[in-house]
Parts: sequence; C-alpha cells; structure tokens
Amino acid sequence: MTTVVNGLAELKALAGRELEPSSWHEITQAQIDLFADATGDHRWIHVDPSRAATGPFGGTIAHGYLTLSLIIPLWTELLRIDGIRMAVNYGLNKVRLPAPVPAGAKVRLAARMTAVDDLDENGAQTTVDFTMELEGAEKPAVVAQAVYRYYS
Repeated sequence: MTTVVNGLAELKALAGRELEPSSWHEITQAQIDLFADATGDHRWIHVDPSRAATGPFGGTIAHGYLTLSLIIPLWTELLRIDGIRMAVNYGLNKVRLPAPVPAGAKVRLAARMTAVDDLDENGAQTTVDFTMELEGAEKPAVVAQAVYRYYS
C-alpha cells in the first residue's frame, strides 16, 4: 500500500517511520540482458546462462547496479508526495550488495524514513534506509541509504 502525504509538513511527520514494502518484482533474464546492453557490462555471470550454470551461483545473476536501480520504480510504490513542486535524488550515503540475485528471483523494497530535515522554508531533505529483500533468502540483495530533496 502506498503511503500518501500532502506537502512538506506531512512528509516531516514520516520521520522515523517504516513504510509498507513494495510488491514483489521478478528480475528476468531479459531485463538482465537489457541492462547489460545499456551499460556495456556483458560478463558471462550475467548474460551467458550455459556458462553461468557451471559457475559459483548455478546460473546467471543480476548486475548489482541493476538491483540498485530498482529502488527508483519500487520507491514510487512506497511513497507518493502530493502538493510539492519538485523532487530530486540527492545521492547515496552508503550502498552494500550482500546477496546475489539470480535470474528469475523476486525482490521487494522496504524503507524506513530515517530523517526529514528542513532545507529552508520551501524545502526538505529526507534520509531513507532501504532494504531490497530477496524472496526466500536470509540476506538482502541491497542495503542502501538514500538522500532525497523535496521542494514546495
């Protein structure tokens, strides 16, 4: 379920809160191949199912940056902010990729709104702790802390 807030004041009220997780998203081999084409990273562990079957993971795995990039579309499932003029991705404080994501695996995004700080009277900066859960796995696929800026 998407959390919906209206304006910066309601956004500030989310500080310290866990948001409902996203839906599960399957990472397909076709998606991995498209990411390889977009980035030029065609290592066999990602794009050669036959060779990867004999590799350390028993099959192809998603690029770590592909899994990281899924934060963007899955984040939009977690939070919608109405009544603002603009939102920008300000960056990442830290990122870790604790577990490989096999082709065909499902991931979902969990988030905690760690902080919401004033930038000025028309802006706020959020710090969000993300965990990209990997269905059926003990370790997450991604752990990241992101910073976003919102302007009214």
